[in-house]
Amino acid sequence: MQKNILVLYYTQTGQLEDIVKNIAQPFEDKKDEYKVIYYNIQLKKDFPFPWPSNVFFDTFPESYLQIPSEILPPPEEVQNTKFDLILFGYQVWYLTPSIPIISFLKSGFAENILKGTPVVTISGTRNMWMLSQEKLKVYLKNLDAKLVGNIALVDRRDNYTSVLTILRWMTTGQKEKSGILPAAGVSNDEINGAGKYGMIIENHFKNNNLGNLQPELVKKEEIEIRAFLVREEKVGNKIFTIWSNLIIKKKEKRPMLIKFFKIYLMAAIWIISPIVLIFHILLAPILWTKRQKQKKYLQGINLK
Repeated sequence: MQKNILVLYYTQTGQLEDIVKNIAQPFEDKKDEYKVIYYNIQLKKDFPFPWPSNVFFDTFPESYLQIPSEILPPPEEVQNTKFDLILFGYQVWYLTPSIPIISFLKSGFAENILKGTPVVTISGTRNMWMLSQEKLKVYLKNLDAKLVGNIALVDRRDNYTSVLTILRWMTTGQKEKSGILPAAGVSNDEINGAGKYGMIIENHFKNNNLGNLQPELVKKEEIEIRAFLVREEKVGNKIFTIWSNLIIKKKEKRPMLIKFFKIYLMAAIWIISPIVLIFHILLAPILWTKRQKQKKYLQGINLK
C-alpha cells in the first residue's frame, strides 16, 4: 500500500517551491511506494510580489505579532487524506514564520492535517531562521504534530551583502547578480542539490527510523548556526516586540511609526549591528562553551 506524503508550503518567488519539490523527488521516484500531494497555501487576499516598499514595511507588525489572514480552504484531497509524513516548507518574515504559514497554523484546517503526523520542517531564508524555528516548534507541539527533522537552507554570503540583495529581490523581483552585488537567496547549486536531503529522509522513513533523522542531518552540516546571528535575533525579537505593539496600538499614527521603524531598522543593520559584532568577537573565548551548547540545541528538534 502506498504511503501518503504531503508537501506543504507557501511561496511568492518560487524559491521555496523549488526547494521542497527537489527534496520530495526521491519520494516521487518511487511512485509505487508513495503518493506525493502538494499543497501551496493560498491567502484569500495575497501579498504582492515584487513588494512595493511601503507595503513591505507595513506588513511588519502583523508579521511579528503573528496576526493571521484568511486562507482559502485546502483542496478536499488534502483535507480528507491521512498522511504518513509531511514536508513543511516555510520562510521567515521579520524573525517569524511568514503570515501565510501562521495563517494556516491558526486556521481550523491545520490540526486535522498535522495531528499525530511526522513533520520535517524546511526553510529557505536569508540567514536568520533559528528563533523562527523555535516559534514554529511551539505551534507544531500545540497541534500535536511530531517534529522529526529540520533543514534550513540559507544565503551563505555575509550578513550585510545579503541585506542588500534581499531588498533588491523583494522590491524589484531581481534575484540575479547585478553590478557588484551577487545573486540573492539560497544558491542555485544548493537548491538543485536539495534532493540529497530527500534521499536521507526517505531512507529513514522507509526504515521506520525517523527518530535518528535529525542527528544525521546535523552530521552532514546541513544545519548552519552562526552564533552572532542568534544574538542578533534575540535582540531583534525584544526590539520588534516593542515596535510592533506600539504600531498596532497607535492606529492613527501607523504611517508615521512605520516610517520611523524603517529608519530604525536600517540604523540597526548598518550602525548598531557592526558594533555588536565587535563585542561578539571579543567575548568569544569567554562564551565559547555557552555558544556550543546553544548551537547543539538549535540544531536539534526538541523544544525547551
